[in-house]
Amino acid sequence: MFRFVPILICLCVVFLAPGLAKVVDETEIDQKVREIAKTLRCTVCQTENIWESGAPLAHQMREAVRERVIQGQSTEEIRAYFHSRYGDYIMMEPPKQGVNWLIWLTPFLLLFGGGALLWREVKGWVTRTPPSQPPPALDEASRRRIERELQQDKRE
Repeated sequence: MFRFVPILICLCVVFLAPGLAKVVDETEIDQKVREIAKTLRCTVCQTENIWESGAPLAHQMREAVRERVIQGQSTEEIRAYFHSRYGDYIMMEPPKQGVNWLIWLTPFLLLFGGGALLWREVKGWVTRTPPSQPPPALDEASRRRIERELQQDKRE
């Protein structure tokens, strides 16, 4: 009885593996839907794209993308459709035009400005010269006072 178990497992693998491969295999439509859905923001979750979101609205939006892909619309036409409905917010990557340039450039400007300030400070530390004159010598009254205080410390 136990001799037939490995044979049965091998037969199952041979006959069921091709069917499982078809289930896992993605169609071209699914790939295109995924590409487009990853570029559109879920309006409910706000930090996720509609491909990764589990919100019901994201599911409806994925279905709308699928329908438009099946109809033969291009990627840009589908994005334009969602852009006309939701504005710039729907795009995961805001367009690089108008005021949005500020969003794209501000981190680099801040990094550059911070680096320039840091460079200036370090340069100042390195190039500071010691004073040109030595400190003035102690006068006689100051010298006597210091000696007195040292003598008092030795007594205590």
